[in-house]
Amino acid sequence: GGSAVDAAIAANAALGLMEPTGCGVGGDLFAIVWDAQAEKLYGLNASGRSPYELPLSYFRENGYEKIPAYGPLPVSVPGCVDGWFELHGKFGKLPMKEVLAPAIRYAREGFPVSELIAYYLQRSSAFFKDRPNFAEVWMPGGRPLEKGDVFRNPALADTYEKLALDGRDAFYQGTIARTVVDFLREQGGFFTMRDFIDHRSEWIEPVSTNYRGYDVWELPPNGQGIAALQILNILEGYDIAAMGFGSAEYVHT
Repeated sequence: GGSAVDAAIAANAALGLMEPTGCGVGGDLFAIVWDAQAEKLYGLNASGRSPYELPLSYFRENGYEKIPAYGPLPVSVPGCVDGWFELHGKFGKLPMKEVLAPAIRYAREGFPVSELIAYYLQRSSAFFKDRPNFAEVWMPGGRPLEKGDVFRNPALADTYEKLALDGRDAFYQGTIARTVVDFLREQGGFFTMRDFIDHRSEWIEPVSTNYRGYDVWELPPNGQGIAALQILNILEGYDIAAMGFGSAEYVHT
């Protein structure tokens, strides 16, 4: 049988297909793994970096008060795939071909779109429908996907198959990286192949706080988990139980 990490990678790959508004190989990955045999907690920061050729001064010199939310400028190197292979190399048991097989099958054969994802895709369609490749993938037949529609993503299946056969370098040094770099530069981005070739995840020490006798672990910045620890430290100063679940004081706190 496989390991818990095998299952986590398989689930994440499936979610990248089935919940594309929140997951995907175009994003980052953060992980905390408990190794029972070594009795050690491992942290992995598999987030990406901004392009070498895009300095902070570019935004200041071009009148940006903050990093834009859309377009090629806020995009960082996708770290998810490297994160999968880092986790798999340390904790995986099954071959990656077997780990990714369920997601590949669903991408080719299709699956029914959930109500929530249909809602988000319909919202996105109004904004992104004229962007390159959006309608071809997410609006088959020329309309946004609806709840219960059977959705297939053969291009994503092809990508997963390349990763299963050729490993992480297929994403960061091969045709996948070149396709992403060329597309982003066409849209006004600054990526080069060097950004992808140089990308590496980082094994890091998790950070923790003790909340009412329980050790709670998160990853340090640039991960956002530090905020959860700070919130718990603040809440420890309040008698939450005495407020009563759902009370006005409870909700306000």
